[in-house]
Amino acid sequence: MPLVSAQIVVPVDPATAFAVSQTTGVLRKRWDPFISEQRHLDGKTVAAKGVRTFTRQRLGFTMISRYASFAPPTSAGMMMESGPWFFEKLGGGWRFTPTDDGTSTLAVWKYNFACRPAWLAPIAEWIGARVLGYEIRARIRGFAKGCADPVVLAAVREQQTDAGS
Repeated sequence: MPLVSAQIVVPVDPATAFAVSQTTGVLRKRWDPFISEQRHLDGKTVAAKGVRTFTRQRLGFTMISRYASFAPPTSAGMMMESGPWFFEKLGGGWRFTPTDDGTSTLAVWKYNFACRPAWLAPIAEWIGARVLGYEIRARIRGFAKGCADPVVLAAVREQQTDAGS
């Protein structure tokens, strides 16, 4: 399966970077150029292993995914349950590690995927690696902007404070 990834260093601690990466709704739209809509499903309001999400991409494609792993503040992973017809499988994940000086976080975002139908997969996956590579690089640049956005940071810090109460 093809794998695409992007990484960036952001000037926040891993817990804050993780929290920004897991925003949804209006907060997510402030930084993520890929989505036009994203929300948790099944009455869930926060991310956790097993929680499903709905995502509508800016061009209209939709996907339902499920968290396969959720380990704040270091990593989260998802797998597509249903989505665009041309994806047989799609998974994605985040990993966050503090920089050596402890002042920032290295964020790595990866997708792996397989296309269908099988006869078209070789060319579709070649194209997909380029398209998804472009998208993931744009998204991680947006994520870095989110990690510097005072509105996003205030919201995730409030959530972190509420969770600690």
